[in-house]
Amino acid sequence: MIVDGREKIEDLKAKAGAAARAQYRNGGLPDGAQLILTNDPQIFLDTAGRLKEGAKATTDLLGEMTRAQAELDTYAKDASANWTKLEANRVKQAKAKKEINDRIDAAKKLESELAAEERERLRRLEEQAQLKAQTTWLGTGVLDGLKEGATPEGKKAVEFATAQIGKPYVWGAEGPKSYDCSGLTQRSWGAAGLDIPRTSQEQWRLLPHVDIKDMRPGDLIVYFKDASHIGMYVGNGMIVHAPRPGRNVTLAGAGSMEILGVVRPT
Repeated sequence: MIVDGREKIEDLKAKAGAAARAQYRNGGLPDGAQLILTNDPQIFLDTAGRLKEGAKATTDLLGEMTRAQAELDTYAKDASANWTKLEANRVKQAKAKKEINDRIDAAKKLESELAAEERERLRRLEEQAQLKAQTTWLGTGVLDGLKEGATPEGKKAVEFATAQIGKPYVWGAEGPKSYDCSGLTQRSWGAAGLDIPRTSQEQWRLLPHVDIKDMRPGDLIVYFKDASHIGMYVGNGMIVHAPRPGRNVTLAGAGSMEILGVVRPT
């Protein structure tokens, strides 16, 4: 846009220069003066018409140059403002990513400082809490009458996801050696030939929602009120997911965490 605008202005300047050169070739005598000095009525009429047309052409040319310059100035100003905004967003995102990584590193450091038997005790407590939540969830009868059939694409997604079991959780990772929760679900459905949004919040917001009673393998279960975690339902009341830093991709009870809802990529 800026290049095109500058080229247009240069073209208009060239036309204005051509008009000036034409006047110079007339000996520097303006057309109006030539008109007054002529004794020939026909030349007078012809010259008067050309003078009127020339004056209008000159006015139009100057007006177009003014408009072109104004449009170019406006576009340049808008482009500068947009670049400043984009750069500010980039810096903001980079800062947010650094803060998240710093918190993850701090959590890892804290856990690594625990004695081995204390870490094992923490792991057992987590498992007990998850088992209790899963048992309570299943006890509601939420899966009664649930059809376990999966689409061919859903089967491919489940096969890919379960093949990643044992790989470590890394925030922001999309495979193949490590994953975060939504990186795992995105890559799994990508292996089934379907591109889905990257983050758990986007997957919750943009993918079609289904009731739990209609859930089938390959569907994604979104957890917590802020949609901060997601796993893939694989059947029999279980999910495969990448839990958190310090843990590996694993199977877990679908009801072992607070469920926000279910989405279906297909």
